[in-house]
Amino acid sequence: MLRWSALGACVLLLAAGVYAANKEQDRLQNCGTVMEEITHVPDSIPQELLEKANCVVVIPSVVKVAVGIGGSYGRGAMVCRSGDKFNGAWGSPAMMALEGGSLGVQLGGQATDVVLLVMNERGANAILSSKVKLGGEASVAAGPVGRNAQAATDASMRAEFLSYSRSRGLFAGVSLEGSTLRPDDEANEKVYGRKLTSREIVMGTNVTMVDSGRHLVQVLEKASAHKEAQ
Repeated sequence: MLRWSALGACVLLLAAGVYAANKEQDRLQNCGTVMEEITHVPDSIPQELLEKANCVVVIPSVVKVAVGIGGSYGRGAMVCRSGDKFNGAWGSPAMMALEGGSLGVQLGGQATDVVLLVMNERGANAILSSKVKLGGEASVAAGPVGRNAQAATDASMRAEFLSYSRSRGLFAGVSLEGSTLRPDDEANEKVYGRKLTSREIVMGTNVTMVDSGRHLVQVLEKASAHKEAQ
């Protein structure tokens, strides 16, 4: 009887592990879907900014953690351009978590998709090293939309992170000051099947692209295959 109980416990643990891994794979696939839909919005992220960005972070379905507090929480993925200077092709995605802060009235009690552009090496290295408080250790601004090249240039020069949200079909820049963005190493392990830091995934040469991350990378390659010189 004891033997069968132990076997049943092992089966349950294995099933739980598979479910957790599949959940993170699904989340990563959803990041690709969200990014593709956003690139098709008429007044979307300016092309100039995509071509200057070192990394793109996609957090689907950010939700409020408590009514009246204004805190938000979501998990997603970050893709960076390869190379020490973040000027190569888009690499493998690393999992990320967004916590705290508030999306204000745009959240409105329902899930909001969030996209952040990481505009320089300092911002990219900061988030690959540890948790970053947006508006604290790293500057953040609501990103411009549409085809206003001058606004895009000015915004990219002022902030390390540019942030956007999509809620109720509306896409716009949104302030994420007070939120924290951090690598989600636990989710990375579930996606890649071994312990890897976000820096190892983004900068490493021995990390194989997972199938669930291909769509997101392909969308970015199609939207901005080459990086514009700063």
